[in-house]
Amino acid sequence: MLILQEKYPESRVKTNPEDSPSSQFISGARHTFPLIVGAIPFGIIFGTLAATAGLSFGATMGMSLFVFAGSAQFISISLVAAGTAWPMIVLTTFVVNLRHMLYGAAMVPFYRTLSQPWKIILAFGLTDETFAVAINRYHQKDGFANKQYYNLGSMLFMYANWNLCTFIGLTAGKAFPEISGWGLDFAMPATFIGMVIPYLVSKPMWASVITAGTVSILAGGLPHKLGLMVAALCGVAAGMLSERFLVSQESVKI
Repeated sequence: MLILQEKYPESRVKTNPEDSPSSQFISGARHTFPLIVGAIPFGIIFGTLAATAGLSFGATMGMSLFVFAGSAQFISISLVAAGTAWPMIVLTTFVVNLRHMLYGAAMVPFYRTLSQPWKIILAFGLTDETFAVAINRYHQKDGFANKQYYNLGSMLFMYANWNLCTFIGLTAGKAFPEISGWGLDFAMPATFIGMVIPYLVSKPMWASVITAGTVSILAGGLPHKLGLMVAALCGVAAGMLSERFLVSQESVKI
């Protein structure tokens, strides 16, 4: 038994009612609720703008059901409305969502022991909000069981909300044409800032955020939103260097 525990640390987790699949599922959904509130207007506005851009009801709902990526969907409808060729639409949305490769890399240690169906489901639902909630919970040292159900609860709550809000935008959005003028230019950055702030607990984290923010401003003029990916990579590099040199030097002093 001791050998199994050393090989599979997950077997050391506590067994209590709060670790049951249903409890973890509900907990993941509950912890995602604050971010759900911020995502509601985006889904409604997407449905409204998609209809305005000429997408059919089925095509718009299909995007939310099978793409499930807010930034990619918003960019897609703007390119569709502009008459952009589909290869360019695919390339642009691919580049914009390259950040999800970083999300996936961060989740590998937690997904490694899961079955293939679990990996596919959770990877599909790895949105910005679910990643922020799940990675924060996974890094806590209480060794809770059924982590995949916590992740699933967050993901399905976001998924249901996004598709419901898309439907509302498609059906009721036409009755409120001013909805497209809501302050998304402020709301979207505010949402992401709220997701990042809880992680600013160490020098490497601060180095990553400050570097990524600065580079994103300087590289904002790059085509196809490449500045976002450059900023993300620079932020990761700054965090790694900071952790290697600053943290290691502090450890030596201690």
